[in-house]
Amino acid sequence: MPADAGEKTEAPTPRRLEESREEGKVAKSQDLGAALGLLAGLFLLNIYGSTMIKGFMGILRESLTVHHAPVSSQIALEEGWRMVARYSWGILGPFFLVLVVVAIVANLMQVGFMLVSKPIMPSFEKISPLAGIKRLFSLRSAMRLVMSLSKVIIIGLVAYFTIKSFLPELVGLAGAGYLDVVSRGSHLVFVLGIRMGLVLLLLALLDYIYQKFQMNQDLRMTKQEVKEEFKRMEGDPLMRQRRRSVARELAAQRMSQAVPKADVVITNPTHLAIALKYDPKEMPAPKVVARGAGYVAQRIREIAMENDVPIMERKPLARALYKSCDVGDFVPPELYKAMAEVLAYVFELAGKGFKKSVAG
Repeated sequence: MPADAGEKTEAPTPRRLEESREEGKVAKSQDLGAALGLLAGLFLLNIYGSTMIKGFMGILRESLTVHHAPVSSQIALEEGWRMVARYSWGILGPFFLVLVVVAIVANLMQVGFMLVSKPIMPSFEKISPLAGIKRLFSLRSAMRLVMSLSKVIIIGLVAYFTIKSFLPELVGLAGAGYLDVVSRGSHLVFVLGIRMGLVLLLLALLDYIYQKFQMNQDLRMTKQEVKEEFKRMEGDPLMRQRRRSVARELAAQRMSQAVPKADVVITNPTHLAIALKYDPKEMPAPKVVARGAGYVAQRIREIAMENDVPIMERKPLARALYKSCDVGDFVPPELYKAMAEVLAYVFELAGKGFKKSVAG
């Protein structure tokens, strides 16, 4: 056995990737959905925020009206709370619906549509303390820890420099009015969120690329595994050879049955042989009942001679028939003239009255 037989040097085969997907093991970044959701939420708030605020102010006014209703009016109180819930859902519903759609799209972008049950099936390995300790102190866990710390540091630096750039403006708002403070504060939060979201999106894309690379590394195969999978997919070589042998035997049997019933065999003269049959009452054109090259052509000629089937040497016609027709096909119209001459001669020799049949 070669020294590298146990080394996983081969890229995963399509079947290996499909099996991994069936088990729920796919490359996916958890941060990508969070980043897209954050950016989508911020843009929605920027566009839809004032409408939401007005809607909640209207709800507040209505709820205060209900609160000052007579205490004995229990029905009015319940109706007020139902009204608050209905209006709140009308305001927040579209917002959360968009976030859900964004999360679904982010997932589909990474792994496509996938519905598997194996990852949620109970497994001893998932609750095994030993397996958990091994995962905790593995190289992959160390890489995840480093990447998580890097994300926190990078996002923290982005937040620090963003707030620092707004600091002089915020200090100048010390004596400003309420609306100015809210307006500038909202602008700061929006800019900070956008920058953090873009950085998180970039980090998520890098994380996805790394996850893809890591999964391909984990699924790499040894040369022996590739050979075994090829055997499993294509079948054992001995079985394939046996199937080919059986197929040849069946083809030979069909040929042995078809050639004796043919009206003529067209040859090249030695390399090609095409056996044809024509019944003008049942067929629109002559039909190829057997064809072959090399040894098969020789066998067709031998069977034809054994059964007194006429053999005619027509090199261009034989090449054209072999190229354009398979067994069971009718002769194409462009070869009708050449075939008519051949069959007329053969049927005349056989006394089958070909010309009379055609004329009728």
